[in-house]
Amino acid sequence: QVQLVESGGGLVQAGGSLRLSCAASGRAFGNHAMGWFRQAPGKEREFVAALSWSGRDTNYADSVKGRFTISRDNAKNTVYLQMNSLKPEDTAVYYCAKDRVFGERIPPMNSNDYDYWGQGTQVTVSS
Repeated sequence: QVQLVESGGGLVQAGGSLRLSCAASGRAFGNHAMGWFRQAPGKEREFVAALSWSGRDTNYADSVKGRFTISRDNAKNTVYLQMNSLKPEDTAVYYCAKDRVFGERIPPMNSNDYDYWGQGTQVTVSS
Protein backbone atom coordinates (compact mmCIF):
# COMPACT_ATOMS: atom_id res chain seq x y z
CA GLN A 1 0.00 0.00 0.00
CA VAL A 2 1.23 3.47 -0.89
CA GLN A 3 -0.03 6.71 0.58
CA LEU A 4 0.59 10.03 -1.15
CA VAL A 5 0.17 13.36 0.62
CA GLU A 6 0.40 16.64 -1.29
CA SER A 7 1.24 20.01 0.24
CA GLY A 8 2.32 23.47 -0.81
CA GLY A 9 -0.82 24.75 -2.46
CA GLY A 10 -2.27 28.15 -1.76
CA LEU A 11 -3.32 31.50 -3.15
CA VAL A 12 -0.86 33.40 -5.33
CA GLN A 13 -1.03 36.32 -7.72
CA ALA A 14 -0.56 35.85 -11.42
CA GLY A 15 3.13 35.72 -12.25
CA GLY A 16 3.99 34.24 -8.89
CA SER A 17 5.41 30.86 -7.95
CA LEU A 18 4.53 27.89 -5.81
CA ARG A 19 6.27 24.63 -5.05
CA LEU A 20 4.13 21.58 -4.48
CA SER A 21 5.40 18.53 -2.63
CA CYS A 22 4.13 14.98 -2.60
CA ALA A 23 5.35 12.76 0.20
CA ALA A 24 5.00 9.04 -0.33
CA SER A 25 4.98 6.21 2.15
CA GLY A 26 6.13 2.76 1.20
CA ARG A 27 9.26 1.36 -0.38
CA ALA A 28 7.77 1.23 -3.89
CA PHE A 29 8.15 4.95 -4.46
CA GLY A 30 11.67 4.85 -5.82
CA ASN A 31 10.90 2.22 -8.43
CA HIS A 32 8.01 3.95 -10.13
CA ALA A 33 7.43 6.98 -12.27
CA MET A 34 5.42 9.73 -10.62
CA GLY A 35 3.01 12.22 -12.10
CA TRP A 36 1.12 15.39 -11.35
CA PHE A 37 -2.41 16.02 -12.56
CA ARG A 38 -4.88 18.80 -11.95
CA GLN A 39 -8.61 19.34 -12.03
CA ALA A 40 -10.32 22.69 -12.31
CA PRO A 41 -13.97 23.20 -11.35
CA GLY A 42 -16.28 21.80 -14.00
CA LYS A 43 -13.43 20.28 -15.97
CA GLU A 44 -11.93 16.83 -16.31
CA ARG A 45 -8.70 15.90 -14.62
CA GLU A 46 -5.75 16.66 -16.88
CA PHE A 47 -2.12 15.68 -17.04
CA VAL A 48 0.46 18.23 -15.90
CA ALA A 49 3.88 16.56 -15.61
CA ALA A 50 5.55 13.22 -15.00
CA LEU A 51 9.00 11.94 -14.14
CA SER A 52 10.62 8.53 -14.46
CA TRP A 53 11.89 6.87 -11.31
CA SER A 54 15.50 7.71 -12.12
CA GLY A 55 14.60 11.29 -12.95
CA ARG A 56 16.10 10.91 -16.40
CA ASP A 57 12.88 11.30 -18.42
CA THR A 58 10.11 13.83 -18.09
CA ASN A 59 6.86 14.71 -19.79
CA TYR A 60 4.97 17.98 -19.57
CA ALA A 61 1.63 19.22 -20.79
CA ASP A 62 2.08 21.85 -23.48
CA SER A 63 0.28 24.37 -21.29
CA VAL A 64 2.96 24.22 -18.58
CA LYS A 65 6.16 23.66 -20.57
CA GLY A 66 8.80 26.20 -19.70
CA ARG A 67 6.96 27.24 -16.54
CA PHE A 68 6.68 24.08 -14.42
CA THR A 69 9.44 21.69 -13.39
CA ILE A 70 8.96 18.25 -11.87
CA SER A 71 11.66 16.68 -9.73
CA ARG A 72 12.06 14.01 -7.11
CA ASP A 73 14.20 13.03 -4.16
CA ASN A 74 14.02 9.27 -3.84
CA ALA A 75 15.91 9.33 -0.54
CA LYS A 76 13.09 11.44 0.88
CA ASN A 77 10.30 9.64 -0.98
CA THR A 78 9.13 13.00 -2.28
CA VAL A 79 8.25 14.41 -5.67
CA TYR A 80 8.01 18.14 -6.33
CA LEU A 81 6.35 20.44 -8.79
CA GLN A 82 7.91 23.87 -9.10
CA MET A 83 5.41 26.22 -10.70
CA ASN A 84 6.59 29.59 -11.99
CA SER A 85 4.88 32.35 -13.96
CA LEU A 86 1.52 31.14 -12.73
CA LYS A 87 -1.60 32.11 -14.61
CA PRO A 88 -5.24 32.23 -13.49
CA GLU A 89 -5.92 29.24 -15.75
CA ASP A 90 -3.56 27.19 -13.58
CA THR A 91 -6.14 27.35 -10.79
CA ALA A 92 -7.10 23.79 -9.89
CA VAL A 93 -6.73 21.02 -7.37
CA TYR A 94 -3.37 19.37 -7.99
CA TYR A 95 -2.88 15.65 -7.46
CA CYS A 96 0.22 13.49 -7.44
CA ALA A 97 0.03 9.88 -8.52
CA LYS A 98 2.19 6.77 -8.76
CA ASP A 99 2.74 4.86 -12.01
CA ARG A 100 1.37 1.32 -11.75
CA VAL A 101 4.34 -0.10 -13.69
CA PHE A 102 7.47 -1.10 -11.80
CA GLY A 103 10.79 0.11 -13.14
CA GLU A 104 12.24 2.64 -15.51
CA ARG A 105 10.15 3.80 -18.46
CA ILE A 106 9.03 6.94 -20.21
CA PRO A 107 6.68 8.48 -17.66
CA PRO A 108 3.06 8.09 -18.80
CA MET A 109 0.65 10.93 -19.43
CA ASN A 110 -2.58 8.95 -19.15
CA SER A 111 -4.27 8.89 -15.75
CA ASN A 112 -5.21 5.24 -16.30
CA ASP A 113 -1.52 4.36 -15.95
CA TYR A 114 -1.51 5.51 -12.32
CA ASP A 115 -2.78 3.41 -9.44
CA TYR A 116 -2.33 5.50 -6.30
CA TRP A 117 -3.41 9.10 -5.87
CA GLY A 118 -3.08 11.74 -3.23
CA GLN A 119 -5.97 13.74 -1.83
CA GLY A 120 -5.00 16.88 -3.73
CA THR A 121 -3.91 20.39 -2.85
CA GLN A 122 -5.68 23.55 -4.00
CA VAL A 123 -3.82 26.09 -6.10
CA THR A 124 -5.56 29.40 -6.74
CA VAL A 125 -4.02 32.06 -8.98
CA SER A 126 -5.61 35.49 -8.85
CA SER A 127 -5.46 37.94 -11.74
